Amino acid sequence: MAHVKDHDYHILNPSWWPFLGAVSGFIMLFGAVMWMHDNGPWMFLVGLVGVLYVMFGWWADVITESNVGDHTPVVQIGLRYGFILFIMSEVMFFLAWFWTFFKHRMYPMDPGGNSPAVDGPWPPAGIETFDPWHLPLINTLILLCSGCAATWAHHALAHEDNRKDMKHGLIIAVLLGVIFTVFQAYEYSHAAFSFSGNIYGASFFMATGFHGFHVIIGTIFLFVCLLRLNAGHFTKEKHVGFEAAAWYWHFVDVVWLFLFAAVYIWGQ
Repeated sequence: MAHVKDHDYHILNPSWWPFLGAVSGFIMLFGAVMWMHDNGPWMFLVGLVGVLYVMFGWWADVITESNVGDHTPVVQIGLRYGFILFIMSEVMFFLAWFWTFFKHRMYPMDPGGNSPAVDGPWPPAGIETFDPWHLPLINTLILLCSGCAATWAHHALAHEDNRKDMKHGLIIAVLLGVIFTVFQAYEYSHAAFSFSGNIYGASFFMATGFHGFHVIIGTIFLFVCLLRLNAGHFTKEKHVGFEAAAWYWHFVDVVWLFLFAAVYIWGQ
């Protein structure tokens, strides 16, 4: 019969989420530009609320699809491939910030305007960089331990079907992610340089700041997985949502290791 499903694929029903997401994203970004031109943050906030609403509603629909059995093994493979492509796009995003930092670290601009014939000092005159072997090293260890906790939680579910250990691993990973964010905010508050007026500060805050933003997103991602675990959503065979969160968290770890080595140590 025509209405009987005889394949493993999930055919989506018409949805307004893509359209609403595009409109909300445009309003948010246009509002951000208006805000930068001293027209107030209201349009940006309206767009932000719309984007958050789309994110909540769209992902809630995806979770519902999983709970009713629409995420067959074939569909799960597609979801994994999609998330891998998303992480690859994130790699390219951070590559841009590393590229600008490497360029200015190896060929610093001459304050007199003679670059590239004459290179200037690095760090620029008057810039006092962070000691990488104090708080940055502590934050590195915190984030690596958080990644280990996420791996423990993943192994507990995927290999042992141990939901208790998974819960403990997720709690530890989330708490360490929060601690990392608090320590980075403390570090920023004690920076001897600002974002504007020098290429070191601009490169430093863009690279580490966007990473910190991704840490916050990853922490929320893991916390949502913890809530879903308590709701009984994950099984040993079906846990693509948590798998994506674990992959994302490990990506955040790897980016930080490169930031620690390149920006904090080599970039002094």
